[in-house]
Amino acid sequence: MSKKYRKFDASFKLEVVKMIKDQDMSVGQVCRDLDLGETAVRRWVQQYEAEQLGGAGIGKPLTSEQQRIRQLEQQIRELKMDNDIPKKSYGLLCPRIEVIHKLVRQLQRKAFPVARVCRVLRISRSGFYEASQRARKTPLACPVAVKLKALFSANDRCYGSRRLRSALRNEGVVIGRFKVRRLMREHGLKPAWKRKFVHTTDSNHNLPVAENLLNRHFNPKTINHSWVADITYIRTRSGWLYLAAVMDLCSRKIVGWAMAPHMRSELVCSALQLAIAQRQPGPGLIAHSDRGSQYAGAAYQSLLARHGMRCSMSGKGNCWDNAVMERFFLNLKMERVWRRDYANHSEAMKDVADYMVRFYNDGRLHSTLGYLPPNQYERQKAQKLLIEVSGIA
Repeated sequence: MSKKYRKFDASFKLEVVKMIKDQDMSVGQVCRDLDLGETAVRRWVQQYEAEQLGGAGIGKPLTSEQQRIRQLEQQIRELKMDNDIPKKSYGLLCPRIEVIHKLVRQLQRKAFPVARVCRVLRISRSGFYEASQRARKTPLACPVAVKLKALFSANDRCYGSRRLRSALRNEGVVIGRFKVRRLMREHGLKPAWKRKFVHTTDSNHNLPVAENLLNRHFNPKTINHSWVADITYIRTRSGWLYLAAVMDLCSRKIVGWAMAPHMRSELVCSALQLAIAQRQPGPGLIAHSDRGSQYAGAAYQSLLARHGMRCSMSGKGNCWDNAVMERFFLNLKMERVWRRDYANHSEAMKDVADYMVRFYNDGRLHSTLGYLPPNQYERQKAQKLLIEVSGIA
């Protein structure tokens, strides 16, 4: 059975050649779109070029030798241009389209045709032009990066992407968390955190322990409803310094603290007395702690009884029952203590007090409080309560 060859008139051949010449389309792409043979199409192009140049006479086809030379020259030109584009490095590029568009712009400045580069990199030419137009309309990110670095430094270089995003929004900059992460990565803004642990609770005693009244209800609705207390250690070059702290669970505010080079019962009593003096709570407040001998001792229990407080203690060996205070101590150490080298107890006391009073209570954005500092959260809560009372009256 003889093979049937397709025949094309001169007008069709001319239209195909114009598609290649005028629309900057490759021969291969036209052949795929129109289901044509590349050899025939290249011959049509060569005939058209010869007629335009007059090299073989208008309307006169090239000889077979001329066609072979022209075809080899065209292949050499295409191979050279494709070889100049770093195709091998394309596989190592980040798959983000912004990176590929940046490469296209760099090659465009070196006089490579955009259509060819987009074809080699397998991306849409229209998409590249649209992204370029969008980039010209978008303001530069430099002012945002400057604010980001300023906020990161102002907050002791300890904020992550979530808190930095909230801090930027408080400054009037609407930005997404992932963009904040990208800017932090670009400018090397990385909080330095590390973890250590020293056991400070001595529950091997014969003192009476209280029932767990708190029962992990870490979000009371009112201030001075539930307090939690605990002890942690701070390393100095003059020896260990111990910190006893008391936190109001409603606002996560540190309401009392005391520091000393020992862990005797006076330490926890001093912290509680400071909290009572500052807050003046009514009777019935839940004072939660672990089962340490300092909290189970007579001095601390007597102080609770004198002020009508209800004692609550965690289960034996269960740190989750006092997880909120444990988390505060971890933040204190990651954000301040482990980034310092205290020469003596006095230096450590001053710096830790500064963290609790100035940074934590008054400035640090707390995720549980809707990214508000504890002091601001308490002020807003007091204002809201005042409005409700005024409305009732």
